[in-house]
Amino acid sequence: MTANLTTNILDIASGFPDNWLVGGDSGEFARIVDRQFQQITKNPAPKTPPKICIAESEPLQFLASFISARAAKCPIFLCNPNWVKQEWEQVFDLVEPDLILGQNAELKKIFPSLRLYSREFHSPGFNSPTKNGFDNIMIPTGGSSGKIRFAIHTWETLTASVQGFQEYFQLEKINSFCVLPLYHVSGFMQFVRSFTTGGQLVIQPFKTLESGEKADIEPEEFFISLVPTQLQRLLQNPDTANWLSRFRAVLLGGAPAWPELLATARNHQIKLAPCYGMTETASQIATLKPEDFLAGNNSSGQVLPHAKITIRSPQGEILCSNQIGNIAVNAKSLALGYYPEKFGDSEYFQLDDLGFIDRNNCLNIVGRSSDKIISGGENVFPAQVEAAIKNTNLVADVAVIGLPDKDWGQVVTAIYVPANSEVTVKNLQAAIEDKLSKFKRPKYWVIVEQLPRNSQGKINREQLQEIGLKYQ
Repeated sequence: MTANLTTNILDIASGFPDNWLVGGDSGEFARIVDRQFQQITKNPAPKTPPKICIAESEPLQFLASFISARAAKCPIFLCNPNWVKQEWEQVFDLVEPDLILGQNAELKKIFPSLRLYSREFHSPGFNSPTKNGFDNIMIPTGGSSGKIRFAIHTWETLTASVQGFQEYFQLEKINSFCVLPLYHVSGFMQFVRSFTTGGQLVIQPFKTLESGEKADIEPEEFFISLVPTQLQRLLQNPDTANWLSRFRAVLLGGAPAWPELLATARNHQIKLAPCYGMTETASQIATLKPEDFLAGNNSSGQVLPHAKITIRSPQGEILCSNQIGNIAVNAKSLALGYYPEKFGDSEYFQLDDLGFIDRNNCLNIVGRSSDKIISGGENVFPAQVEAAIKNTNLVADVAVIGLPDKDWGQVVTAIYVPANSEVTVKNLQAAIEDKLSKFKRPKYWVIVEQLPRNSQGKINREQLQEIGLKYQ
């Protein structure tokens, strides 16, 4: 690597105002970036750059690792530092990483002979690569199955998402308050937005925010991103609920929000912006504007400028307004494929999600096609049943699945965490009797202490099926 590139990356890291990373030291951050960059590039060059996994739990080190690896044009794999042995084995088999950046004690326990490269690593260096694809950014996605995949992104797909966000909200600088993991697209894109637009970034663990600690900022100038369970917890405290109501917008995604939660947020005058997006699209491609939410709209909003969404039949035909079908996406922010394979040449990316576009051009999500339950020839969408059960206030959490049945094909089954020890199945059945048609009401009710959700609130459907089959 040339000294000039080192200077450029230092300029990038140190070119922000001193307070761009709220609560952090911009000068110290630039020095960490430079030190990591020098380590990555210092040794004689192999033919190709090392594949780098970033498994760093400390946010400042994570960001410095990413920027230095990006400057070195390495293929980067964002990794969850809390993955267990089975998940890391999937990563190693798929990626065969050359370097792992991060001080990760658990990973060291799992693989005692593994050499972790961190603040004192000794790495193979290389010359500046020019081959296309060396500087791809791989972001993990497990979907509902829990099997780890990496969506292949580039700096161009990520910045296309940022530009769509800027145009949609009509702003230049984007200030983000991040309580979500940086290895996940929902947290990572908050960094990319502030980094590329010169905005400010706050990184704070959700637990400290929930306990009442708040960074010294003016919320009116910031976006904060939450998943529904986080929003629910913050609204339970009048102080944090009032503080949340001051934000420019509260972006909500990661999992479906239930009607009662949306109503509570509206009562608190939260400027909520429910979003629809995924790892493959570098976060949201549809977002409801806060003023429309406060006016009573519960949809996922209109499509952002960098994307196009169509609703299609199983045969691929484009459906009209209010017709339910599969969601198909064409976006400048769309990933190139799943590592190591590229997507085909299709004009659109077909999703498993079902939805419709209403007459106001807003996207409405119905559920996932693969989650649909067919019981006695009738279609049942779990999201609708889950919302009805949550609205009873008798459960702390619930997920609905279909279990095989010789008479009905599938039977609707609710796996739930009761709100308290007084809740009974009879209570639940009575509470939803006038809310759901008979064929949509669960036949089986399975009590659990906790549902298998990831940090973004998504359910692991395979584990749910295992729980349900044991009960059956």
